[in-house]
Amino acid sequence: METESEPYVRLASLRQLHHVVAQLNTARSLADTLQTVADGVVEGLGFEIAAVNLVRADGDLVVAAVAGSPAAEAMMAGRVGSRISWERRLAMGEQWGVLRFIPYTEGWVLDDDDVPQWHTAGPAPRFNDEWHPMDRLFAPLYASDGELLGVVSVDRPRNGRRPGAWGCEALQMYTSQAAIAISNARLRSNMQRALVRLEREQQALRASEESFRQAFEYAPSGMAVAEMGGDQHGRLLRINDALCRLLGRPASAMRRYSFSDLVHPEDIGTLLRTSAEGGRAELRLARRDGSFVWVSLRNSVVADVADGPRYLLTHVEDIEERKRHELQLAHRASHDSLTGLPNSAELRARLNSRLCPLPARGVGGGAAAGVARIEPDGHGYGREYDSFVDFDGLGDMAAGAGPGPAESGQLTGIHGGPGQLPGVPGDQGSGGVPGQPGGPGVRDHHVHAVPPEGDGPGEKGLAVLFCDLDGFKSINDRYGHHCGDAVLVEVARRLSAGVRDNDTVARMGGDEFVVLADGLGPAEAQDLAVRLRNAIIPPIRVDGRGVRVGASFGIGWAGCGMTAEEVLQSADQRMYVEKRSRAKGQRRAG
Repeated sequence: METESEPYVRLASLRQLHHVVAQLNTARSLADTLQTVADGVVEGLGFEIAAVNLVRADGDLVVAAVAGSPAAEAMMAGRVGSRISWERRLAMGEQWGVLRFIPYTEGWVLDDDDVPQWHTAGPAPRFNDEWHPMDRLFAPLYASDGELLGVVSVDRPRNGRRPGAWGCEALQMYTSQAAIAISNARLRSNMQRALVRLEREQQALRASEESFRQAFEYAPSGMAVAEMGGDQHGRLLRINDALCRLLGRPASAMRRYSFSDLVHPEDIGTLLRTSAEGGRAELRLARRDGSFVWVSLRNSVVADVADGPRYLLTHVEDIEERKRHELQLAHRASHDSLTGLPNSAELRARLNSRLCPLPARGVGGGAAAGVARIEPDGHGYGREYDSFVDFDGLGDMAAGAGPGPAESGQLTGIHGGPGQLPGVPGDQGSGGVPGQPGGPGVRDHHVHAVPPEGDGPGEKGLAVLFCDLDGFKSINDRYGHHCGDAVLVEVARRLSAGVRDNDTVARMGGDEFVVLADGLGPAEAQDLAVRLRNAIIPPIRVDGRGVRVGASFGIGWAGCGMTAEEVLQSADQRMYVEKRSRAKGQRRAG
C-alpha cells in the first residue's frame, strides 16, 4: 500500500471522505445518523472498527452504534460508560489536534474502568508507528457551543500503522461534520415527533401547541418561524417577544419582513448559505433605529410526517457582548496597554500595507531617509542619495529659535534593487510585471509609496518620524515608574493632538514613538517635527509637580521596494544623528 504522502492516495482518501460526509445528510433519524457516523469511519477513513459513544441526559455515555465487527457490536452495543471514566481517558491521552491517543504502553491503567471496549492482546510493535491492538484513539464530538455530544473510538487501521498527519486531519474533519449532523438530527427528531403528535390528535395538538407557545414566547433568546418555499419563502410567520425586543420592532411589523430584509448587506451571503437546510451563522441584523446587532442565528427545517408544509425554525441569540469582547481583545493585541496608541506590531502592519516589494519606476530599493533620489550608475542599477534634516537648532526651540540648517548630500550607498525596471507600474500599480506586486491581478489598486525628490508642490511622500524622549530616564529614576507612565500617557496625548486624523501615532516601546504622516513634503515634515517637539516640551503635571522631557526626531521616508524594518531603522538612525548633534544640556528639557 502506498504511503499517505502520495498525492493520488490523498486524493482518493479525500474522495472517500467527501462521500461518507455526504452520507451523513441522508439519515432521517438520530439512530440512523449515529449508525451512519460509525459506518462512515469504516468505509471512508481506513479503520476496521468504529464505535459511537453518545452522551445521555444523565451525562454518562452509551455505545449507540458500532461498525466493522459483529462480535464487537454484540459485546459493546447499548453498554454504558461513566462520564468520569471517559473524562479520565480524554485527559490522559496524547493530543493529536482534537483527537486523543493512548498508546498501549499506558493503556493498561484503563483496564479496570467501566468504559466498554474491544481490545485484544498482541506482540510488541515491530516498528515505531505500527498499530498495537491495545492502542486507543478517540475523537470527541462537540456541539457548536462547546458541549460534548459523544466520542467516536476507532481501532485496527487497515494499513497496520498509526494514522499520520493526513489520517488524523481526515478523522478530525469527519467527526466535526458528524457532530453537526448529530446535533441537527436531535433537533430534527424532536421537532418531527412534536409535529406528528399535533397532526394525529386534536387534543394533543392543543396541548403541544400551548407547550410550544410558552417555550417559544417566553424563551430568553429570540425565536422565529419562517415559511419555506413558494412566493413567500423566508417570510416571518411567528416572532417571540425576545426577538422583538432585541430588534426594537413590534411583532406586527416583523411579520412584513424576512431575515434577508433585516440582515446587514455584507452578511447576506452568509444568511443564504445558512437558510437552505439548516445550519448556524453569525451575522448582523438591523434594529429599528438603524443600528445593527451581532447575533448567532441557528436554523432547523421542520416538516410534517407526510412531507406537507415545511417551516424554518430559527433561534436568534444576542452575541453583541461577545463580539465586543473579541474586538477588545483584538484592540489589546494591536495597541499599547498604557497609552492606547497602536503598538509596534500594528505600526509595522500599517506601514507594510503601504509598501510592496517592487519599487516604483525610478525609485530604488533600500532605506530612504530625508529626500531620496536615484541616479543610474551605468550598470542598470540605481545609486540612492539622500539628505536628512539635522535638527541642530531644536535644543533651542523652547527659547524661540528656529530650526537649524539642513545637512544634505550624504551618500548612503548602493541598494540592491534595480533603478529602472521595464514594465514596473507607476503610482496606480497597473500593467506591471506579471506575478509581482503591482502587476496584473496583484494589488491592482496599490498606490506606490515614493520618497520625494525635492520640495516642490508635487513632491509628497509618506514621512516616518521617529521620536525618542530626552530626560525620561531621570524622571523614572527620580520619581518612579508611576510618574514615568503618566508622562508617557501625556506625551501620547500631545502627539495625537498634533497630527491629522488620518496620521498614525504609535508607541514602539519604552519612550520611543513613531508618527506616520502621508502626503508631506520634506519642509512639511520638518515643520511637523518641530511642532510636535514644541508640544512635548511644556511641563507635565504629575501628582502636583511639574516635570519636563525633551524629544529628538528623525525623519525617514517610506518607499516601495523597502521593508517596514528598513524604513524604521532609517528614521531611527536619523533620530540618533539629531540627538548626538546637540549637547546633553540642550537635549534635556526636564
